[in-house]
Amino acid sequence: MIHGDEQTIRQAVIDGCRWMIASGLNQGTSGNVSVRCGDEMIITPSGVTYDDLVPEMMCRVPLDAAPDLKGPYPPSSEWRFHQTILRENPAQSAVVHAHPAHATALAVQRRPIPACHYMIAAFGGNNVPLVDYALFGSAELADMIASALKDRHACLMANHGAIVTGDTLARALWRMEELENLARIYLLAQTNGTPTLLTDEQMQDVISAFAGYGPRQSTRSV
Repeated sequence: MIHGDEQTIRQAVIDGCRWMIASGLNQGTSGNVSVRCGDEMIITPSGVTYDDLVPEMMCRVPLDAAPDLKGPYPPSSEWRFHQTILRENPAQSAVVHAHPAHATALAVQRRPIPACHYMIAAFGGNNVPLVDYALFGSAELADMIASALKDRHACLMANHGAIVTGDTLARALWRMEELENLARIYLLAQTNGTPTLLTDEQMQDVISAFAGYGPRQSTRSV
């Protein structure tokens, strides 16, 4: 029997996945979502289209041990970086990974997103960093991502996609949408000139003023 609170989390993960598809942030079965649930996480299963998901398909994975991969719905192949992020960042409760087109284009170019707009502060610093390429689902990739997210709420992965975190699922989904918009703005700004970046001092002022910014209540809140 699924506990009521866990059932809410499972459905919220499904709703978040479907919202990303509807918003154009993800495609097909790409990307994955996890939410902290006690000393475990609830994470999307591998290879199931989002329209076909039901709460019972969501996977429970401990934060301090490898999951059971033998069930009918094994967890996402990216479970390692979800697990590592949530284990090493107790203030964060949700991890969202997607392949939004503009952010992924920058990841393919192997470029971080600099301080082209003050909303960069939504990600905890004066840029959105890029981590080097490693095989998807690998421990090496998980370790690099965890290191990048020690002082950030987002990063790009070379030739792969983007990851964001949040203290709620609603905030993580909001960050993914903002990240893709900033990537689009940055690429557009480069089409007919050179973007003028904010200085470290200007960004520090923004970061100081940014505490608590973002969604507080949402139908996607968990």
